[in-house]
Amino acid sequence: MPRLMLTDEHWSKLRTIMREHGIYDKPNLRKTVEGILYHMRTGLPWRDLPSFFGIWISIYQQFNHWSSKNKLMTIFKSLVLDPDLEWEFIDGSIVKAHQHSTGTAGEEEQAIGKTVAGNTAKIHMAVDAHGLPIEFDITGGEVHDGKVAPKFFAKLPDTDYMIADKGYDSEELRDLVRAKSSVPVIPRKRNSTIGNDDMDWGLYKYRHLVENIFARLKHFRAIATRYDKLKRNYASMVAMACGLIWLPM
Repeated sequence: MPRLMLTDEHWSKLRTIMREHGIYDKPNLRKTVEGILYHMRTGLPWRDLPSFFGIWISIYQQFNHWSSKNKLMTIFKSLVLDPDLEWEFIDGSIVKAHQHSTGTAGEEEQAIGKTVAGNTAKIHMAVDAHGLPIEFDITGGEVHDGKVAPKFFAKLPDTDYMIADKGYDSEELRDLVRAKSSVPVIPRKRNSTIGNDDMDWGLYKYRHLVENIFARLKHFRAIATRYDKLKRNYASMVAMACGLIWLPM
């Protein structure tokens, strides 16, 4: 039997939330979810899913349907209960896009870009003071962190301190953070005429918390390498992984 990821306790909690979001509790629902998680963990093609989970095309179609309805994202948001918002850390991480993820017949957004590393996507992530994911976005790998930041900041809950690396160095971004009654902790670049006298370097050292979440997410091979053609499907896969991190909380 394939190795499974959900304990009875965690499945009971997840099933309740799924039912609250209009997902019917069919007899094979647990195996369907475990099949999706197995794909996420191993990165194997959908058609190579072990028969233990059921018919592979049915599992993929269920995942694709939930993704199209944004259900996996809303389930992740439902699992984010009582985050510690004293500090928020943000960062981006490049993900290599597999050659099979490029090219789609439809017009739906892909969020795959060209960089020196080839076809890539980027995960823009925000975590709370405990290093737990609270929000993310997916773009092409060529998109600079600072370009996404204004829109990304606007989606985040209010916090006391917003911590980011110098890739987010912009007075415009700092003003946006201050407008939400937050203190920006963002180092200025070496050529800045203002300098970093106002930096809280002690707090900045905790920025490894957002780096740690990328390390945890990339344990799952279907996230460390992007195989999904559509942005919404890859975002749903990341949402499942983030929800899995919150599930024991």
